[in-house]
Amino acid sequence: MKRPSLYDRVALARDLEQHGLKRGDVATLVDTVPHPSGGPEGLVLEVSNALGESLQVVIVSSDDVDPLRADEVFAVRELTRTA
Repeated sequence: MKRPSLYDRVALARDLEQHGLKRGDVATLVDTVPHPSGGPEGLVLEVSNALGESLQVVIVSSDDVDPLRADEVFAVRELTRTA
């Protein structure tokens, strides 16, 4: 996979249950964090609602995101937050 650039939109490749996020949710890459022992790079993602308002910032492994593709469309779902 090509490394995403800053401010690229990416799709989550797995559920992040602790954040109420699901595979396929779209986020914006806002920063990168090197792995302390040479593992996959960390990505700082900003998650926004359907209106573009920032909801949360999460840090995931570069293995946890997929690039967006031209043959995909957006869908809307209600965010379910865990306690």
